[in-house]
Amino acid sequence: MENIVTDTALQHIVDENLEDSIQPPKDRLFGILDKLEMHVEKMRREALMIEEEKDNLFSTLDAVKNSELLVSLEESDKDDIQRFIDRIFSRCMTVDVAVHTHRDNIQEDALYQVNNLIDSLVINLQMDPKSSKNRCLSYMAACSSAPIGISDNDFESAILGCTIDDQKRIKKRLQGLLDYINTALAVSVRDFD
Repeated sequence: MENIVTDTALQHIVDENLEDSIQPPKDRLFGILDKLEMHVEKMRREALMIEEEKDNLFSTLDAVKNSELLVSLEESDKDDIQRFIDRIFSRCMTVDVAVHTHRDNIQEDALYQVNNLIDSLVINLQMDPKSSKNRCLSYMAACSSAPIGISDNDFESAILGCTIDDQKRIKKRLQGLLDYINTALAVSVRDFD
């Protein structure tokens, strides 16, 4: 039903501008294209929000999977919970939203470098969460124009080569990772108490 509404809305944009006989044809066509471009940007923002929501769902599932509440459950109950988590995970994987960002070779290389640095941070997280948190904070500082701590020069150099869209996504990804690290550290502190 929503597609019909959107199609009707788009058709209305075209019809409205074509019927405007006061403006020259070129201006009417540019008017149509301007409105369509705004519609595309709105659609991209909404798709990015869905991608972010999907990532948040995965993070929440991971937090539930690693919850201390599971410790007190019997094995059969843990298995039930794990199957439920797996089912939700599988259903979430069926949602495939992709917003492609056009990048030149330099931007592709920069994004590759950033992803490698973040991946190494995630790998190190299991061995040394405190050090990983500090490194994550230095990466976040590199993403910020305001001085919020010591930034990692290699990460800053790499992220400056990325597209603006990639920089925004990376900053959100790092914030999610930092939230996860803080939760993991809080759980480990409670486990020692």
